[in-house]
Amino acid sequence: MKLRNLLTTAVGTAGVIAGVNRILTTRAGDLEAPLVGSEGTYRWRGFDVAYTEAGDPSDPDLLLVHGISAASSSREFAEVFEDLSREYHVIAPDLPGFGRSDRPPLLYSGSLYETFLRDAIRDLADEPTVVASSLSGAYAACGASDAAVESLVLIAPTDTTMSETPRSWLRSVFRAPLVGSGLFNLLVSKPGIKHFHRDHGYADMDNLTDETLEYQWKSAHQPGARYAPASFVSGYLDPETELEDMLADVDAPVTLVWGRDAEITPVSAGRALAKKTDSRLVVFDDAKLLPHVEHPAAFVGVVADDIDEAPSTAVSTA
Repeated sequence: MKLRNLLTTAVGTAGVIAGVNRILTTRAGDLEAPLVGSEGTYRWRGFDVAYTEAGDPSDPDLLLVHGISAASSSREFAEVFEDLSREYHVIAPDLPGFGRSDRPPLLYSGSLYETFLRDAIRDLADEPTVVASSLSGAYAACGASDAAVESLVLIAPTDTTMSETPRSWLRSVFRAPLVGSGLFNLLVSKPGIKHFHRDHGYADMDNLTDETLEYQWKSAHQPGARYAPASFVSGYLDPETELEDMLADVDAPVTLVWGRDAEITPVSAGRALAKKTDSRLVVFDDAKLLPHVEHPAAFVGVVADDIDEAPSTAVSTA
């Protein structure tokens, strides 16, 4: 009798979880364009990769690469996209597995994104300046070692993720059809997203707009949304080569941008990396991992190599 009751409860619970998962996906609906501009599709190794571009095509190319998290997309650059497009031809893709790009149930890896960035630099742009955030900074550095770039602007770049060693059991759990969807939906609930940003993303949570939170929630509830983050949280998206070694192979100027209040990748790591790689380091006060979101005007000045535009929020330290 006890076993029968246990099985009945388990089946009932599974039914509830499945129902909730379906409701959340239905509520999210289709994901609208993340940025204001012309939408395009880059066909890459079986993926349809969505991107937005803006600006005069005759201007220098600028490739914007969003970071990696459970709810990432190119909307990360919404605060700077329009201003940058006044001086650059700006292209902002959604990485494979994120945003409006295809999200097949692959075993995503760091090498996949390194290869994607190498090819995207060559195919989507002409010797661009590449701006890349967090883990994507390492992928961009790897891609730029094989493809020509004008310069790199890396925002709190890192070559490590959530785990020092890959944890296959954790990836399997998040990929599981029922339990995985349920756990992922808890992680990317609006309170869950806000918790992450409060801990790591924003120095001032007032800079997280309702529109951005809503978009991230909708993005994280698209079909297949959990597969790439499953590899992220389990440590499978780390590059094989250390970031400083990849930057040593880049034949272009490198600027590192850091938030002074960042904790996961502290500014001390930025200073050490700048010293080892002979890179310029720009530190933003009152910022964590998203200085380009919290101080957009000053960040645009950094990309345009005009730090003096906003000396109160950007301080060159190397």
